Amino acid sequence: MEVKINKEIRNYTESIFFGLSLRQFIFSILACGVAVGVYFGLRNTFGTETVSWLCVLGAAPFAAMGFISYHGMNAEQFAWAWFKSEVLLPKRLTFRPVNFYCEAIFEPRKGGQNDA
Repeated sequence: MEVKINKEIRNYTESIFFGLSLRQFIFSILACGVAVGVYFGLRNTFGTETVSWLCVLGAAPFAAMGFISYHGMNAEQFAWAWFKSEVLLPKRLTFRPVNFYCEAIFEPRKGGQNDA
């Protein structure tokens, strides 16, 4: 009998249903609901192929929110961090080069030290 243990304990997620975590399961159900709603809402307006692509496009963001994580953040945390850094607290970062070698060599000489 073999028991799989994660190398990093913080990466552990408990499977609730079909091997999915609760978050993944909820967003999967939501994605399916959106796809069904798009299908029944647009099946009389567009052809079958177009409606199927619209179902995929409608469900994709919800499916991605359940399964994708970036630097340990889920989709809502990432969206908030992006919004905060780009909209609420934008900064202009300027680059000012500093030559530490020249400062180390030439600055002591400017202090009034004589070589003689």
